[in-house]
Amino acid sequence: MNYPETLAFLYGQLPMFQRVGAAGFKDGLVGVQRLVEAMGHPERNFRAVHVAGTNGKGSSSHMLAAVLQAAGYRTGLYTSPHLREFTERIRLNGQELTPTYLVQWVEKWQGLFEEVKPSFFEMCVALCYDYFSAEQVDIAVVEVGLGGRLDSTNIITPLVSLITNISYDHQAILGDTLPLIAREKAGIIKSNVPAVISQTQAEVAEVFTEVARQVGAPLLFADARYRAELLHDNPSAATQHLRVWRGQEVWFDDLELGLVGDYQRLNLPGVLATVEELRNQGFGITDKHVRLGLRSVQTLTGLRGRWQIVGRNPLVICDTGHNEAGIKLVMKQLARLQYGHLHLVLGMVNDKDPQPVLRLLPREATYYFCQASIPRALPVNDLLGYGQQLGLQGQAYASVELALAAAREAAAPDDVVFVGGSTFVVAEVPDLYGAN
Repeated sequence: MNYPETLAFLYGQLPMFQRVGAAGFKDGLVGVQRLVEAMGHPERNFRAVHVAGTNGKGSSSHMLAAVLQAAGYRTGLYTSPHLREFTERIRLNGQELTPTYLVQWVEKWQGLFEEVKPSFFEMCVALCYDYFSAEQVDIAVVEVGLGGRLDSTNIITPLVSLITNISYDHQAILGDTLPLIAREKAGIIKSNVPAVISQTQAEVAEVFTEVARQVGAPLLFADARYRAELLHDNPSAATQHLRVWRGQEVWFDDLELGLVGDYQRLNLPGVLATVEELRNQGFGITDKHVRLGLRSVQTLTGLRGRWQIVGRNPLVICDTGHNEAGIKLVMKQLARLQYGHLHLVLGMVNDKDPQPVLRLLPREATYYFCQASIPRALPVNDLLGYGQQLGLQGQAYASVELALAAAREAAAPDDVVFVGGSTFVVAEVPDLYGAN
């Protein structure tokens, strides 16, 4: 097989949750355990940090990887879903997995796949762990795909488990209350492995405390020890400057962070607490490494789509936030911008009720409804109808590219164009990878 044929095999023959929704979800660890057993248990051959949560786990994973890279460690990074290219999911020191490696790996294990019939995600995790083992990484940062307890990544015993924000998402699979969702995420907490919780949320704090006590894991709520405050309020800047407190003392008087979404200040305590735990375990990470890594996250790891500015005059911003908690933070940050008029390019997926998110959006904006080129996308005319019911005025466009082009054409130089509602919408922004 060549690379396109390999991708067609991955996408076409094996379910993929991110593209098709719940029909592609296969819970449990038996499938991935059978794969890694046949491969000689590569997951046992490298150290790791395991990251779960509803919002912020991708950004936190990239920040941790950037700091570890800055400190000189050979760092693996596994995240999902990818934005544009499958190989973005697996990185070594920021460099994507090569198409050649993917083709050869699938060909090598195709007989095993026919026997086990694994899910798409089980294959991805086995690939990731086999690759990190073969490349002898010093440490890997592994992001959970969905949930935690039954997620295929959850066959590793990490050095630290990090759990970010808990919010409503994938309720049909993870549960319809925050405590139920939190309990699924808490499934990555393991015996005698330090667990870090980024945010203290009253509704779910006891869940984490209980699970940690049951398994005998040291537990830290990071925001009780670390705090970041904004020094200069400029949401259209390329970086943000923060003063960071550790306990009652200032740790960083001016920390430059290369990710500018407001929500990154909620993620940062968990990242810093995890870095300090790795220091306690012998990793040579200096304050200089922390500064360099956090300032250069996008350059070091290739992260895209988090409050990313892709154009100016008009200012064009895209963000992958897609559930209620994420959209609330994005809307607050948009409200701080100075602009003439707001244009929203919006698309969503079809397996979630769109109305809770749509109710958070401003009625005075102009909407350019669209759908991403995946089976899971909510049909644009359906989204238009939902929006009109809630007083959101706009038109439907057949693609993200057409919707964004229309918004840019209609916008004045002092307007703002925002693109979001779904990771897959942001992935189709034409200049996403050319932007600074």
